[in-house]
Formats: sequence, C-alpha cells, structure tokens
Amino acid sequence: MSGLDAFSQPRRICRGAALTWVCTSVLVAGGAIGFFTDHGRAGRAGRTSSEVAAGATPKAPARQGRPGHANHEDVEKAAAAAMAAGKSPMEAAERAVSRSGDRWGAVYSRGEYEELKEALDGEYTGVGLWARRERDGRIEVAKVQSGSPAAAAGIRAGDRLSSVDGTEVDGRPVTEVVSLLRGDATDARAGTAVTLGLRRGTRAWSETLRRARLSTDSVTVHKLPGSGGTVIKIASFTKDTGDAVRTAVRQAPADSGIILDLRGNSGGLVDEAVTTASAFLDGGLVATYDVDGRQRSLHADTDGDTGRPLVALVDGGTMSAAEMLTGALQDRGRAVVVGSRTFGKGSIQMPTRLPDGSVAELTVGHYRTPSGHAVDGRGITPDLEADRQPLQRAETVLSGLGDDTQ
Repeated sequence: MSGLDAFSQPRRICRGAALTWVCTSVLVAGGAIGFFTDHGRAGRAGRTSSEVAAGATPKAPARQGRPGHANHEDVEKAAAAAMAAGKSPMEAAERAVSRSGDRWGAVYSRGEYEELKEALDGEYTGVGLWARRERDGRIEVAKVQSGSPAAAAGIRAGDRLSSVDGTEVDGRPVTEVVSLLRGDATDARAGTAVTLGLRRGTRAWSETLRRARLSTDSVTVHKLPGSGGTVIKIASFTKDTGDAVRTAVRQAPADSGIILDLRGNSGGLVDEAVTTASAFLDGGLVATYDVDGRQRSLHADTDGDTGRPLVALVDGGTMSAAEMLTGALQDRGRAVVVGSRTFGKGSIQMPTRLPDGSVAELTVGHYRTPSGHAVDGRGITPDLEADRQPLQRAETVLSGLGDDTQ
C-alpha cells in the first residue's frame, strides 16, 4: 500500500481507511453524487444540481441513525451543546461519530476541509513523494513527482525513508508516515520545512525540504512497447480527470486497445468517474445508489468509444469511485477486469457544517453496480485473477481481445 503526501492530512475519525484523505469518496447532495476521495471535490459533470465537496457544503437534514451509521442530528446537537458550554464542537462531534461505529465517518477542522477540497481540485502542499511500506515494515519511496522539492533534492524511487522530523517511521502505517510528511495544522503550508532521514544502499543522510504548492497528475498515459496498446493510469478522480481520460482515448491509435489502470486508485469525485465511464460507454446505467432509502441512478453520456478493446486493471487498493467505474464496465460487458479483488468501499457520505466551521462527514447510504452488486464490504471480483505480473497479464488479455475483433 502506498500514499502520496498530497493526501496525508491526519484524519480525526477515519477507522479502517486504506489511505488518508480519500477514505470517504462519495458525497451526495441535491440529487447527484459528487465527492474521491482517499481520497475525497467537485467534478464538472452533473454540477448543476449538486453541491459537492469542492463547492458549498449544504447542511444535511436530520436523519435517523442506522447501525454503523452516525446520525446527523445527534452529531449536530453534540457540537451545539459543546459550543454553548464553551467547549470544542469538533471534539464533541468526533466523540459522537466514534460512538456511532460509522466506519467511514470523519470530522475535519475548517482548515483541513479546505485543504481537502483543494486536493480534489488537483493541488496540494507537500514535498512530492509517494511512500510505501515493505513487508519487513520499512518505508520506501515509491515515486517522486517531477519538479517537486523531493525531485530537486535528488531523492529517488527505491530510497528508504527512515525518519521524518526526527520521528522514526519503520513499522508505522503509511497513513501515519504521509501525515508526518504533510504536516499538521501549524506547518502544513508552502515554505515550511521538513527534515527526512534517508538511506540508499550503504549511504545514510538527512535532507531538509521546503513544502511547496504542487499539482497532481491524476491521469498518465503511455504506450505499450510492441503491441501498440495504450495504458491510461488514473491515480484518483480529481477535477477534470474524466476529460483527461476522454482526450487520451481520442488520441490513442484507432486500431489499438486500452488498459485502464485503476490499481491503487482510492476514489475521488464520482462525477469524474461517471465522465470516465462515458468515454467507453454509449449511455446507459453506471450505478444506482440510495440515500436514506431513496433510490437514484447515474448514467453515462451517449458518445463513448464502444468498439475499442478494453481491460480494466484493479487491485486491493482500488476503492470507492474507482470500484463504481470498474463495476459499470464489467457489468455492461465493456471491459475484461484483470487483477485482484478490489477494496470494497461502496458507502456514501454527506457533509454537515458544525458551529465552529468544522465539517462532519457521515455515512447515509450505499451504491450498487448496474447488475445490482453491492460493493461495500465485498469489493469486485476480477474476471481474471492476476496477483503476479498483473500488467503483463492485462497486456496478454488485451492482445487476445484485439485478435477477437479483427
């Protein structure tokens, strides 16, 4: 499992999340799904009727609590009572959410929530590196963002990260490590310093970096050598991700297939996931969802590329909006899904603004794939399991699909 310091703001309440920041990835407001996450911010599609996390935060109506779900009314009452008593509304909300057992419930300070929205707009403050935990507990640099402070300092993928500001990180969860990289409310700003302890082979050294405002590249594209296929990697569903995927599909050679790489994609803006589905579907159902028992549905646009061979590549880090997209492509017979079972995060959160400006996000419902498959707690099973060399397996499958269409 890996994490980018873009998505490392410490979560007050977020038990069971695979990544910080985008562990709540579906926000429903005004009849449309909007929230991406891990990580997650308003997409352009469907914006007219939805107020989503990158925009205004509507006050949710009082709701009846359900087992494992926090009750908006109870959380609001607890926060209001704390404020009247001169105590912290945010801390009171945290206690209420914790008692509820809402696995995906979260409470953010005003500043944390604003930074969360910025991240879904494709920006963050950090040093520009991804971290992953190895089996022996060591923390390794998985990737360094081009043009970032980490890249300028010469840090490379494969370097071992031994400490952050003097705190040893061996054995710690990746979420804690990236939270240290990102900083807390007092130092998570551009220009603040963070000192990393690093190792490369027998060399050990420390590097002090200045955090900077950086842009995330949620979509990357590369050609497969030999086969001529195209790999479109989606790291998360941030603003304009769907349009970037549409552009990549249009620019791919007309006779080539596509591998849609959703490994490690922890979610994001559902509007953007729907737009991505529209790049490959000619209208039709993408998902259904319920909000407090009211059933709703999401549909693709009618101008997608439906003839090109398509493989969706997934793993245990494929979550939320990415699972919704995978389920739509699989159920509609549009893609062969290759990899390992996805995470199983199919719940919907609604934000509530608290008296001190903090925000509580509470679970209000769940979504299902077009065939009615419930994702939450179950995940999506690939058509072809591939725990070893999954990209090579996906390429082999893509070549076979291409042969079938000749």
